[in-house]
Amino acid sequence: MDTATDNASIDASRKLAAHAASIKFDKLPADAVHAFKRTLLDFMTCAISGAAMPVSKALLAYFEENDATRISSVIGHGAKLSPPNAALVTGANVHGLDFDDGHTQGSAHPSGVIFPAVMAVAQQRGSSAREIIAAVVCGYDVMCRIAAAMHPESARRGYHNTALAGVFGASAAVSNLLKLDTAQTLNALGLAGSFSAGIREYLDEGAEIKRIHPGKAARDGITCAEFAKRGITGPTKVLEGRYGFFATHAAPHVKWARLFDGMGQRYEISSIYHKPYPCCRHYHAVIDAIKELQREHRFAAADVKHADLGMYAVGFNGHDYKHCTTMLDAQMSAPVAAALAIVLGDVTATMFVPATLDRADVRAMIERADARIDDECERIYPGVRSGFARIELRNGSVLEKRVLEPKGEVKNPMTDADLEAKFRANCEPIIGKARCDRILADIWQFDQLKDAAEFYDWG
Repeated sequence: MDTATDNASIDASRKLAAHAASIKFDKLPADAVHAFKRTLLDFMTCAISGAAMPVSKALLAYFEENDATRISSVIGHGAKLSPPNAALVTGANVHGLDFDDGHTQGSAHPSGVIFPAVMAVAQQRGSSAREIIAAVVCGYDVMCRIAAAMHPESARRGYHNTALAGVFGASAAVSNLLKLDTAQTLNALGLAGSFSAGIREYLDEGAEIKRIHPGKAARDGITCAEFAKRGITGPTKVLEGRYGFFATHAAPHVKWARLFDGMGQRYEISSIYHKPYPCCRHYHAVIDAIKELQREHRFAAADVKHADLGMYAVGFNGHDYKHCTTMLDAQMSAPVAAALAIVLGDVTATMFVPATLDRADVRAMIERADARIDDECERIYPGVRSGFARIELRNGSVLEKRVLEPKGEVKNPMTDADLEAKFRANCEPIIGKARCDRILADIWQFDQLKDAAEFYDWG
């Protein structure tokens, strides 16, 4: 059926705006509140550990020269900027190591979009902890629903769902925090349609613009909500209109039913995955498969004649190359990640540096690893983000492993303890054990906090 005549598309933008405006803390189920705390913990991990990345430093240097407002904190750094600019830099921090959370069905990274926008405005307004929770849950819900409705068609066309769907989510989240009504929220979403932008061409060159996409969406989401608050209008059929967002970015393959599936009863923040490895999520299942084969068969890198890496098409395309001239190049390459797992037994942030990538054994293993499209992985995607590894040993043995749910997915989650360990491992060397202890204590009781100063004051 043509998406324009699909009944589920009728008044879609207004339905989503009404949903966003209605979300209140007291209406949220316990699982959504706990999911918020888990995503907040992972957000803090990524914001703090990513603040030292070159892109974040360059952005911050520019804004410190040109933005003297000093209102909202760049999380992970002592600087204060205007709320939109603070959100932009914080979002770049979060995505700086490619370690941030994601949504499988939408192939998007929400935390670097939603949290920076909400935290920057919440600090400016003195919002309560519970208002922050409601706004974040709202932003995740809108962003992930839109991303899931257009994926994988949007990605096939070269769009980056984090940037495109993200600005809608940030607009909704900030509208919720500002307590805008349905009509105002609809205008914010309408404005977001024209602010939405982001392409995946960075994959071919390892270009650093990818790091900025979440922060850009966060910044623009704040702007859209603030404009709508002041009466500036956007199209009321921004999603379903004949020149609307879905018509231009995904038609005729829009999943309208997915946009509204369980809306109001099930919140997308409870469907988020968390990353154990700081690289593209598309081949985490491949890494898991390699590590499982290593545990079972105890082979060494020198024993491996060839590694065959099975993926779905969206993951394979743009991630099958073997060069790694930049850190992003390395993080976006399936053969590089597989080689690190085979040679070093794991994939960690400290490995994506020249000293490791230029090692003779790592380079040789990269050349012996090849990614390909696996029919079964393709058949079950995007419902399942699976991977397949086939390791041919020099003695003639062939080892195979298929992983359906990589570590961190809802069906194979990182536990609360896993997320705490990730936080401590990455952040204690930067901010110290005492502050990590305070942040962890505040996260698990966030809904009871008087204020969120622990998350704002970085001077």
